[in-house]
Amino acid sequence: MHVFKPSLLCAFSFSTLALGNVAHADLVIGVAGPMSGPYANYGEQLWRGATAAAEQINAAGGVNGEKIRLVKGDDACEPKQAVSVANKLVDADKVTAVVGHFCSSSSIPASDIYADAGVLAMSPGSTSPQLTERGLDTVFRNCGRDDQQGAVAANYIADVLKARRIVILHDKDTYGQGIADATRLQLRKKGIEAVLYEGLTRGEKDFSSVVTKMRALEADAVYFGGLHPEAGPLVRQMREQGLNAAFISDDGIMTDDMVTAAGGKQFVEGVLLTFGADPRLNPAGKAVVDSFRARGYEPEGFTLYAYTALQAIAAAYQANGNLDVAQAAKWLKSNPVPTSLGARSWDAKGDLTHSDYVMYQWSADGTYKQL
Repeated sequence: MHVFKPSLLCAFSFSTLALGNVAHADLVIGVAGPMSGPYANYGEQLWRGATAAAEQINAAGGVNGEKIRLVKGDDACEPKQAVSVANKLVDADKVTAVVGHFCSSSSIPASDIYADAGVLAMSPGSTSPQLTERGLDTVFRNCGRDDQQGAVAANYIADVLKARRIVILHDKDTYGQGIADATRLQLRKKGIEAVLYEGLTRGEKDFSSVVTKMRALEADAVYFGGLHPEAGPLVRQMREQGLNAAFISDDGIMTDDMVTAAGGKQFVEGVLLTFGADPRLNPAGKAVVDSFRARGYEPEGFTLYAYTALQAIAAAYQANGNLDVAQAAKWLKSNPVPTSLGARSWDAKGDLTHSDYVMYQWSADGTYKQL
C-alpha cells in the first residue's frame, strides 16, 4: 500500500494562486450540478467546495506533482442536460474525474457515460440507491442513501412525533419519489400506512387542492420528498390554510433558500428535515470551515461534501502514484481516507460504509439546527 502525506488533505490554506492561473494544469476534474435554474444554490455549494479543495491541494504541491484544474458542468438538474454535460466533460474537456452530479436523476444517466469512458465519478449529494446498485466500478457517492435517510425520517415521525395520520408527498423525480418511497416503506414496517400518497409536479406553486385534501383527512404529519422550491410554497400554503400538521422533509431543503421559497421565517419555523450530522461541527474540518467563513461564505449543505469528494479523488491518485482510474477506484474501496469530515471509506458498491443521518429543525430565526 502506498503512503500519502496527510498534509495533502488536512493542512488547509487558501492559495493566493487562483485556479484561473493554472491553465497549464494537466489533472482536469469536472464539477457537475445545477449551476443555473431553481436549484442553482446546490450547484454553487458543489463548486465552492471543490474549488477550495483544489486550491488547498494545489498549494500543497498538487497530485503527483500535477496541478488540478476544475471545469464546470451545468446540468440544471435535468437528466437530458446532464447527459450532454457528461459527454462534453469526457470528450471536450478530457476530465479524469468528476465531482457530481447533484440530483439523482442527473447522476444516474451521467454515470453511465463516465463509467463507459473510464472516468472516476463521485457524487456529493445523490442519494438514490440506483446510483450504486448497477455495478459500475468507478462510480461513488460521498453521502448516504435514500433507504438510510428514509428510515431515520420514518422512525422519527412514528416514534417521536407519534403521528398516525401521515401524508406522503413527492415531486415525481428520481430523488424525491425515491426518498418518499423509502420513508413510506419504513412506516409500513412499523405498521403505519399513509392516509394519502401523492405526487406533485416540479415547478408547481399552487398546492391548494392537495392542502384541502390533507385538511379533510386531518393529517397530523406531512412528509415531502423533494427540493426547497416546491417544499417552501407547500408548507406556506399549509400554514395559511390552517393546517398545522408537522412538516418533515429531506436534505433537499438543506439550504437558506428554503426561507425565501417559503415566503418568510414564520413559515419554516418547526419544519423538520434529515441530513448527515452537521459537517460544520466536525473537529476535523474546523480549519476549513473557518477559512470559508473568513471569506464571507457559510459552507452550508453540501459544500463540505464536495470538498471532501475532491480530497478523496486526489488521495486515490496520489496513493497509486498515477492517474489510472481503475486503480484509484479499487484503492478507494480498500482504504480509508482522512478528510475534513473525518475518515471516509467506501464499500464494494461505492457507498460510504457509515451513514450518519440525523434530524434537524428550522427555528423562528430562519436557521436550522441539528436536534
